[in-house]
Amino acid sequence: MVANFSSNNDHHEAYLCHPATELVTFTPSRPMVRRPPIMMIGRKRRGMHTVFGILVGLLVGFLVTSRAGVGFISALWGNKTCPASDSKSWPVPPGQPQYDRIYQEEQDPLAVVGLTDSSETIHNSKRRLVFVGVMTAEKYLSTRAVAVFETWGREIPGRIAFFSSEVSTVPANRTDLPLVPLKGVDDSYPPQKKSFLMLRYMWENYGDKFEWFLRADDDVYVRPDKLEKLLRSVDSRKPQFIGQAGRGNQEEFGLLSLEYDENFCMGGPGVIMSRETLSRVAPHIKYCLKNLYTTHEDVELGRCVQKFAGIPCTWSYEMQTILYHNSSGNDAFTGSLKQKEVHRAITLHPVKHYEHMYRVHNYMKSLKIQDLQQKVIYLHREIMSMMKELGHKPEEINNFMVGKNFPLFSAKKGSHDYLGDTAMLGIEPGLNKFLPSTEEEVLKWDFISRSLFSDTNSNPRRRLETPLKEGLDDVVREVMDMINMYSKQRGRVIEYRDILYGYHRLNPLYGADYILDMLLVYKKYRGRKMTVPVRRHVYLQQQFGDLEIREVLDGEEVSMPLAETEGEMAMEDFPDAQNGFQNSFKDVFENGLLKIGESFPLILGSRMSKKTPSIKDKLINFILPLAGRLETFKRFISVFEEVCLKNDEKVSLIIVLFPNDKENSINETVSIMRRLQKEYPKVRLTVVPVFDTFARAMALEVGASQCADEDLLFFVDVDMVFTSSALHRIRTNTIRGKQVYFPIVYSEFDPSIVYNESGLLSSPNHFLINRDTGYWRQYGFGIASLYKSDLKRVGGFDTSIRGWGKEDVDLFDKFVAAAKNLTVFRAADPNLVHVFHIVECDPNLDEAQLRMCKGTRADTYGGVYQLAQYIYSHKEVLEFAKKRMKQEPPS
Repeated sequence: MVANFSSNNDHHEAYLCHPATELVTFTPSRPMVRRPPIMMIGRKRRGMHTVFGILVGLLVGFLVTSRAGVGFISALWGNKTCPASDSKSWPVPPGQPQYDRIYQEEQDPLAVVGLTDSSETIHNSKRRLVFVGVMTAEKYLSTRAVAVFETWGREIPGRIAFFSSEVSTVPANRTDLPLVPLKGVDDSYPPQKKSFLMLRYMWENYGDKFEWFLRADDDVYVRPDKLEKLLRSVDSRKPQFIGQAGRGNQEEFGLLSLEYDENFCMGGPGVIMSRETLSRVAPHIKYCLKNLYTTHEDVELGRCVQKFAGIPCTWSYEMQTILYHNSSGNDAFTGSLKQKEVHRAITLHPVKHYEHMYRVHNYMKSLKIQDLQQKVIYLHREIMSMMKELGHKPEEINNFMVGKNFPLFSAKKGSHDYLGDTAMLGIEPGLNKFLPSTEEEVLKWDFISRSLFSDTNSNPRRRLETPLKEGLDDVVREVMDMINMYSKQRGRVIEYRDILYGYHRLNPLYGADYILDMLLVYKKYRGRKMTVPVRRHVYLQQQFGDLEIREVLDGEEVSMPLAETEGEMAMEDFPDAQNGFQNSFKDVFENGLLKIGESFPLILGSRMSKKTPSIKDKLINFILPLAGRLETFKRFISVFEEVCLKNDEKVSLIIVLFPNDKENSINETVSIMRRLQKEYPKVRLTVVPVFDTFARAMALEVGASQCADEDLLFFVDVDMVFTSSALHRIRTNTIRGKQVYFPIVYSEFDPSIVYNESGLLSSPNHFLINRDTGYWRQYGFGIASLYKSDLKRVGGFDTSIRGWGKEDVDLFDKFVAAAKNLTVFRAADPNLVHVFHIVECDPNLDEAQLRMCKGTRADTYGGVYQLAQYIYSHKEVLEFAKKRMKQEPPS
């Protein structure tokens, strides 16, 4: 049978054949029109029409089902007959796009979503709780749909499928995407037809296989664990229509044809229906599509559910936080995710940029890891408590036997399955975990108010640093969650307002301690309602977890080589490594700093592969600007030879040499380099002369020009001393095209102040790091490690900058501005030390440079404690300061 549809000048043909031919029927797209009212027919004429309709129906049925009828139709309409059932050449009406019809007809709805195990039911499988239908479009299949499938879609306690237009095919970058192209559906907006037909498809193919059905968009993030917890607490045998209730915005009020008691579930954050609800609605999808009052798909779905299931969307204020919609539009969830709304929500909408779907997923994973780590600590505390009850000492836990040949901890330290040091992690929380044995070991508290006050910092009063602010936010959020855990049962809620003051300290062994005075608001909403401001003191401790180390190369984790023999070799086969791993947790730290390097053994397997990539293979090109300062240069060369050349480190040295008016040492400098070249002929040692006034920006730019784009550059000063561990960090923290490294170096104080000996010109131990010998140069950016290609990407140095300083800050700002493409990594390096020398500031420098120079010179005199002692012992300095203040009062 052939039916002709005409609309203006467009002509479409729809072919209707016997079911055995499996021919696809094409429904032409037509604009939706309002139907005229049906005219009333008289009772007598109504009977005649009924009889006539029955006769016509019998005739049509005979023509369709009999061969004679088919022949009659063929003769009537010419050669426009249906193809054979085994034919793959399908007739395509004019104007219809080509698509894979065989894929649409032959795909098994159960196989698409992996329902191949017939023994799996809703009663014995966690994967039969919820079916998720994600509405998407052909243009978003390779981006948003793939992002959903690769993140939360894999962890759903059920199955997921993506519903798109009939011309859609699986994307090339994810051929296993469970895609359902809906017949007769395009990607036009609003997607009313797509939404309703998706629900009908879900009921017809999966209605008896799941308890719940979630209708979702491709820009929503779902937390599967929280979704499962919610759904298992609700009876799916009853009609349920769960979502964020809405009645339209202010502009739409009265225009959505909603009764006073009607609402709808907003589609963006997700809509959840029980099986009972979907069973009542699905048979009437056709009616709902024919009776649309608005262009809003979620409004019409709510109207349909109200009419045929008899229930509205959940009237609950809590749904605004459970199914969370961010009204920021395209900027939603692109900033910080450390927000209570993000932590409380089950769904987050909208995630418009599909790249951020992975970002949100990683953040949720980190929260889950934190929860698991906290559970691990609780278990260690339980074990510790029981051991004490049984009369055993904490140090016996690792070797404790529960029964004969049945140890409490089967995996020992150093093993992949090691469960942690209970003697360390099992201690109950408290502010007295660490008991100092001397006055120097006493942990000092920092005072928190609007500012941060500390006597151990060179800036005693300063703003709260970002890590501390984030730590406080985490602590406050967790405290409020604990306080309000049973708020519903108690009919009250307590809201956080502010931290009036507090104290903070960091214990490198156990964690961070807090004492906070918090301003809260107590709200009672059951019984006698009341709102009262209250203050509470809280004593908190953020426990450190166990130490985990992984090896990376250029930002990618180095996989552990597999053993060539079956099974893993025991740790006893590596006695040296075993001794290293048996060190206690405390031994991993020294002066509060993590020791990573040659002292920490790492066993990768029973036999190391010779082709395993090594971080030591990366060549470091030292670029050193120099003008005079021969004695300092000799010290630098001595360190360079001892650390790099004698240890066969892969390095090169490029010296950009300028003349110096005060010191004519060019010939001696060149002679030193020639000697080194003779002794180490395989190492590239270069001297590039520049006959101009010294300018560090120009010197580094000239040095970089001697290298290729793929070379690793290390900008260094002649005053620096370093160890091989510093080279390891340079190679590790510098990743081409991804990350540049600006280490925070340790800068020495004046030795005459530190050691109270005026004749001492240099520190006897450059790597002695404490509050008295020097300070961390947090605002110094002159020492940097990067690839030349990344230097070129940001435009290189500003060679117009002359004199002391400023060129490093300018380069650092360029990399920060390019943060979307390059990460700027900063970290304190105890093996990069700036040796003290008197900073000479040229009075002819411009104002900004002169101010920076004088500030650096003042910082290098000594620490707060030494300077205070010096002033108290030199009364003339104090008198001079008092007179100066009277003459020049502060502005």
